[in-house]
Amino acid sequence: MAGTINRDDIASVREKAPIEDIIGQHVALKPAGVGSVKGLCPFHDERSPSFHVRPAAGRWHCFGCGEGGDVIEFVMRIDGLPFAEAVEYLADRAGVTLRYEAGGGPKREGTAGQRKRLLEAHRVAQEYFAEQLHSPEARIGRDFLRDRGFDRAAAEHFGVGYAPQGWSHLTDHLRGKAFTEAELRTSGLVSEGSRGVYDRFRGRLVWPIRDVTGDVIGFGARRLHDEDQGPKYLNTPETPLYKKNQVLYGIDLAKGAIRSERSAVVVEGYTDVMACHLAGITNAVATCGTAFGEEHVKVVRRLMGDVGGSAMKVGSTGAKVIFTFDGDEAGQNAALKSFQLDQQFLAQTFVAVDPDGKDPCDLRMAGGDQAVQALLEARTPLFEFVIRTALGANDLETPEGRAAALRAAAPVVAGIRDRAIQPEYARRLAGWLGMDIDVVRRAVADSAKSRGREPAPVTGAVETVPQGYPNPGAPERPNRRDPVVRAEALSLGTLLQAPGEILKDPLGSVVVQEMAPQTYSVPQYRAVFEAILAAGGPAQAGPDWANDVAEQASDALAATISELAVSPLPHDRPETIGHYAGTVLARVLDLSLTRQIAELRGRMQRAGAGTEGAQEAFAEIIRLETRRRLLRDG
Repeated sequence: MAGTINRDDIASVREKAPIEDIIGQHVALKPAGVGSVKGLCPFHDERSPSFHVRPAAGRWHCFGCGEGGDVIEFVMRIDGLPFAEAVEYLADRAGVTLRYEAGGGPKREGTAGQRKRLLEAHRVAQEYFAEQLHSPEARIGRDFLRDRGFDRAAAEHFGVGYAPQGWSHLTDHLRGKAFTEAELRTSGLVSEGSRGVYDRFRGRLVWPIRDVTGDVIGFGARRLHDEDQGPKYLNTPETPLYKKNQVLYGIDLAKGAIRSERSAVVVEGYTDVMACHLAGITNAVATCGTAFGEEHVKVVRRLMGDVGGSAMKVGSTGAKVIFTFDGDEAGQNAALKSFQLDQQFLAQTFVAVDPDGKDPCDLRMAGGDQAVQALLEARTPLFEFVIRTALGANDLETPEGRAAALRAAAPVVAGIRDRAIQPEYARRLAGWLGMDIDVVRRAVADSAKSRGREPAPVTGAVETVPQGYPNPGAPERPNRRDPVVRAEALSLGTLLQAPGEILKDPLGSVVVQEMAPQTYSVPQYRAVFEAILAAGGPAQAGPDWANDVAEQASDALAATISELAVSPLPHDRPETIGHYAGTVLARVLDLSLTRQIAELRGRMQRAGAGTEGAQEAFAEIIRLETRRRLLRDG
């Protein structure tokens, strides 16, 4: 915009844009007394009309929801436009020439006039393309549409057209309508070469891209001919009308449903939008040659009615946004990117992905309208989708894989700003991993603490955990502030420093026989215990016991074993060390049994109620619960 719109011109727009006519395009108005009309409010559901308009005053008000304002505010509200664009929209229809001011400087004219000329050029172009779709040359385009389940009525509803082959058909047509060379260049409808301008779209099926008011501001064109070496889809370039990071295809048709249903479906292509709308999902939109971004979020939020401030709590209004993505890696990456935008929404966000990788257009071709509807009904919360995508990169049947999956998923849960649902996803993550909830909560808390710096983008790739012993080199020291890590370290300290005293203690002698490498959750400590077993266990401990253990371990564990072997123990007196060691070992075994029980519950959940796998897991849970109870009682 050139600057602030002149205040007198704004007043002129209010005066010359008949409020009853503008509102009457959206609301059926009936007389409601002298000088007043009324209808059903377009901003909330109601059965009895409480939306009143008084033309003489230029005002409207709903006595049901309390909304009200002038004609400009109505357009802002109904079309999701910012103030300046609403004024420009009304000025164009009322024949008001707007003047712009910048910082109190001289008045400037021309911007509104240019916009009007560019919109007219696009209207003429859209009509031309639509007519050409019925030409003999366009049969290839009609076949393309028919093969995807779109008949002539569908093409007309969405304004689909055909750009004929050749270099200057549209250019010559526009010139014949008195459009200048400068206007053609600015419009984005032509390209420029050494010999002048020529048609940008040639031999392609063409979709008009409209703004929320229904004005055509650009086009998207699909390649049809084998000899066309251009991209599969070619869109209008950036122009004064067309800003690709703000444009959503189908927004003009979807705005009513988005507003009334407080929901939006974001698909990936023009034919997907068509398929959704024809299947009754009239709130579907698509981006145009770019990823869904922050500016698109603002457009959707405005239409949903969230026009102020930052995003509110997820789900606080029942509004929702559903993203559909292909099931391939590119689709997953798009979903992960959407996660970064999710919490700018007022709405709760979901992902709908067909298991076979079909998009809405493919689904409608294969299974009719019901298949498209079923896809959206089977939607998954976006948080869950991103978490499960991170988990899917790991083998959840191994402890190492689950630990790696936890490290990948914990930052996702920590990144959920809504504190009302973050704990629930921590609990779900624990179930999906089959881990103790406290372990997951600590991992999430640690991730949250580290978010003081800009977090790394969420991806499906995760840090791998070494199988068996840690990799050569200096492994990272486990965080002793973690109570589980501390308990495991103390237990190994007692095994290295007081093996004989452990065997003399009744509790210690029993517990040490039940312990196994998987008892330890920290990979380094698990490897140390494996070395202890390889050295013969506490019963074979000799005077050089710690070195014997070190010889059974990798060089990378030498420093860890030395640290454990010399670390002071809280109760190291001969008369207390045995009992203390038994207690510490029992604590580690108890934690291990708790993890195993949680893992089995997760396995039951994944297997499904009543299955053989679930029954086997349940039986094992009963056995471990009995062991744990005896351990705690003993």
